[in-house]
Amino acid sequence: MTSLRLPMTGGCQCGRHRYAVTARPLTLYACHCTDCQTHSGSLLGMSMPVPRTGLEADLDNLGSWVKTAANGRTVKISFCTDCGIRLFHEPARNPAIVNVKPGTLDDTSWVAPIGHLWLDSAQPWFEPPAGVLRYSGQPTSFDELFSRFYAMFGTDER
Repeated sequence: MTSLRLPMTGGCQCGRHRYAVTARPLTLYACHCTDCQTHSGSLLGMSMPVPRTGLEADLDNLGSWVKTAANGRTVKISFCTDCGIRLFHEPARNPAIVNVKPGTLDDTSWVAPIGHLWLDSAQPWFEPPAGVLRYSGQPTSFDELFSRFYAMFGTDER
């Protein structure tokens, strides 16, 4: 696995919106809930929570809408209005973080989920890789995901 180097840069597919991650991400995980399957048009969605203070992005110039999940939690979804690519999710329950969509990073060579969430909703043919954390639904705490990520990428490399 490639080392984590900051800042990480990324952007939408058409190039209109660019961003930089200047602080070490908290973790990186794959979600198999039906909402993530639908919004990604795939079998899973990926999220990389970063401290809001560690994201340089013009969030006000992105398109956005608010999604309410079945559990009542809300998330602001930000996307490029030209190419439609989702860049960020901002959970109302934790305004100190922004979930970056890691597929939009310029360098994805190091991107591998630390854990898989909502495996009860995963496609029946999907099997998570050996050694990753596994959750049947939403974890009650993300501490284990944070600890595992820190163990792999504990310090910022510049």
